This record gives sequence, structure tokens and C-alpha cells, in this order.
Amino acid sequence: MASFKPTKVQFLPKLGETVTEDTLYWKNYKSPVQIKEFGAVTKIDFSPLPPHNYAVTASTRIHVYGLHSQEPIRSFTRFRDTAYGGSFRGDGKLLVAGSEEGLIRLFDISGRVALRQFTGHSKAVHMTSFLSDGFRVVSGSDDLTCRVWDVPSAVELSSITEHTDYIRALAPSKLNPDLFVTGSYDHTVKVFDMRSGSSVMTMQHGHPVECVLLYPSEVLLVSTGGRYVKIWDLLKGGQELVSLKNHHKTVTCACLSSVGNKLLTGSLDRHVKVYNSSYKIVHNFDCDASILSMAVAPDDEVVAVGMTNGVLSVRHRKHKKDKETLTSRRRRGPSYRVFVKGKNFVPRQDDFLVSKPVKQYLRKYDKQLKSFAVSKALDTALQTWTRTSKPEVTVAVIIELNRRGTLKNALAGRNEESLTKILNFLLKDERRFKMANYDGDMRANKEEFTAFLHPEEFDYMKDIIVLVRLDNQNAKKCLPYTFAVIFCQCLLTLMLFQTRMTDFHL
Repeated sequence: MASFKPTKVQFLPKLGETVTEDTLYWKNYKSPVQIKEFGAVTKIDFSPLPPHNYAVTASTRIHVYGLHSQEPIRSFTRFRDTAYGGSFRGDGKLLVAGSEEGLIRLFDISGRVALRQFTGHSKAVHMTSFLSDGFRVVSGSDDLTCRVWDVPSAVELSSITEHTDYIRALAPSKLNPDLFVTGSYDHTVKVFDMRSGSSVMTMQHGHPVECVLLYPSEVLLVSTGGRYVKIWDLLKGGQELVSLKNHHKTVTCACLSSVGNKLLTGSLDRHVKVYNSSYKIVHNFDCDASILSMAVAPDDEVVAVGMTNGVLSVRHRKHKKDKETLTSRRRRGPSYRVFVKGKNFVPRQDDFLVSKPVKQYLRKYDKQLKSFAVSKALDTALQTWTRTSKPEVTVAVIIELNRRGTLKNALAGRNEESLTKILNFLLKDERRFKMANYDGDMRANKEEFTAFLHPEEFDYMKDIIVLVRLDNQNAKKCLPYTFAVIFCQCLLTLMLFQTRMTDFHL
């Protein structure tokens, strides 16, 4: 008696990921450390000087964390209302922040009490930053003004009112202490020169601007707003170079890597995307909630992401010491001689080789097919784990039933629950079925249904599913006509699986 041949499962090739140097570089981070803050994390800023501590602005507090610590090493809590825009000075010794009450406070990083308090804004101050000389502070407020303050005397030096909506983005120039860039909800990005007291350049972003960013050379400017990330050339009068639309929701933040050749953007769609110098995506980070703020350490050792749920996600770069520690902890394997044992053995000419019969192990569906339990075999192939994790097994069993000519028997006598499993499997992620939504009774759609199917196929399908008229008496007991029509169409496609296997994408 011939041995039973197991069902042949056809595995389709998977598209492999192209591994590049950028992919390896950005994948070389540990699992993120989750730190819970008191509210949504609206700003993260790293100190420019070692050890590169970073300030996290959330709720009514600003916490300063060490590069490798999970507990704040310094906290500033002298805010009556929500704090915004905590930023370090170039030497890392001073910190400035705005607030919902319209006040701007200046802190010494080694103390707790505010050294200076700037008053003048009538509404919330969302953005604050030091100019590159370190003696002036620029702020952007919801009162539609940008103001420049003198740090030693706490006096307002200038007030500019050119925006017509809230100012929510600010980027000072590091090469020129008199230049800074602002972005507003009026869809414009403006470059201001303190020597002229007005804007010298205006760009139309087209959406409310959430973030602006200058490249290290300050030739290129990045603006984010809506789903768009736009790159502007300042040497060409603010000409738009690139417009990126890779996020599904509003892009809220952007930052540059240490070298400045990689652009990172964060969005409300919970994704961080990394772009190379050609503005192609080279890597993605996924987060648990919508992203409001993001920053990268000056040496790329840490990537910090702030989210709307008050969680600060911190990723640290892996080092060789960590890999060596993991390698040393691994269990020592068997010695080399175990693997080469018998490698040089040469059988003699008079040796007799005894072949040991190989025991055949069959899967559950193969055992059922061997005993001709075709209906049970189909049920086994349609189990939840099999049809979701290994759909190729389900397809192989269906093709085998079709080859045997027992597919009709396997489908006969099924209730709505079992038919639903088949329909869910067939309809999942398959656009080419293009099922029509038929309404009405059988007589109203009979001509359309008959025209859709080939006459021979229609006669064959009538033997599998009996379509009954839907009337008021048996509507709750019988299979709905719409359900049956869709099932017929699915099953017709199923019959052609064997010839269309290359077009079937699981």
C-alpha cells in the first residue's frame, strides 16, 4: 500500500528589507525607557555641553535629567500654570521657559529660584529661546507678538507684531545673534533681523506651522505643519526645495542628528521618521502615543520623545561593552571535537548499510484528510491561529480539497458561523474580489446575479448553497440572500485559486 503524501504547502517569497548603513546605525538603540511625567511633554532640550543633560517641560514643571538617569537631577516647579518651551543657553548654565500665564522665567541650572522674570506678554508664551550671544532672550506668544528681552536688566528690547495668529515655532540663528525664525498658525514662516526691527523674509507653508528648524550651515530651513515637512533655501530668497508628505497626521516636531545630515520628524500618527540628505526615509521609530516633542543628544547617544499621554520615551545607543557583557553571559557550547567526530570515517567495501524506516509525522489536517474527513480537515485549516498566522496552510488544504473533488462535500451542511469564517478569510485584504452590495430579494436581483456568473458556474453554485426567498416568516431562520450571493462569488474565486496562485497575496 502506498504511503500517504502530506499536503504540500506553498510558501510565497517575502519581500526582504534592504539593509543599509543608515538602517544599522539607527537600529543600534536599546529598547526605550518609559518615564511618566505629570502631563503632556511639550518640549525637550539637550544641553549643548557635556554631560548633555536634557530639560523636559511637562505640565507645571521642568525636570532636568542626566543622560543615563531615569530620575530628575533637578526640578523647577515655580510655575502657577502650565510651563512651555524650556530651553538651555549655549553654555548650559541657564534655562529659560514661558508659561500659560504670560510670564517668562530665567533659572540657574544649579538653583531652584528664578533669577529673572520677564513680564509684557498678555497671553500664553509657548516658545522661548536664547539668542546666540547669550545675553538676549526671544519669545513668541499667543498675543501675536515676538519680543526680545535683555537678560542682565530684564528689560524688553523690542516687540514685533507681524503675525496674525498664534506663534508656536521659534528657531534662533547660531551664526548671527540678530537673526531668528518664527512660525505661526497664520501659515507663514518669517525670518526676523533685529537690526531692521522687522522681517526680512516670509515663506508660505500652507498649514499652521508647528516647528521651524535651521540646518547647521543655516542655508536651509525646515518647517513642519499639517502633514507636510518643507525645506526652504534661504540663499534663494526662501525658495521651496522639497515638500515631504510621509506622515498621516500633523507633524509636530523636528530635529537634526549630531552631524546635521539626518532629519528626524515626529507626528501625531505616533511615528518618528528619519530622512537622509536626499530626503529619503531610512528608518522609522514607533511610539505608544501621539508625539508632541523630540530631541537628539549632540552626540546621538540618546533619542528622547515626548508624547501626549505624559510619557517620555528615551532610547540609548548600544555600546561594545554591552555586547561583550551579553556574550560573556551566554552558556558555553560543546567543544569542537564533538562536531568533527566521525567526519573522517570511511566505510569498508564489505559493510552492509541498513536503512532505518523514517517515521512519518502528519499534521492534524493531514490525518483527517487521510481518513477522508474532509469537513473536519477544512475546519482545522480555518482555525483562528492557522488562518491568521499561517494562511498558506489554509490555502493549501483548500487547494487539496479542490484537487480531490471533495470541496463540495466539505462545504455542505454548514451553518452561518462556519461560513462566516470562510468569508472572513477570503475577503481579508483582497481588493480584487470587488464584491457588490446586493440588496432586495432574490427575484429583484436574479437577472443581475445570473449575468455576473457564467451559466455553468451558476448551476454548480446552486448545488452548494440553496438560495431561499426572504419573506417575513422565515427571514430570521434562513441564510440572507446578500450573504449567499457574496459567498457564491468568493467560492468562485476559490475554485480558480490553483491557476491564480501567483496573483494571490496573503
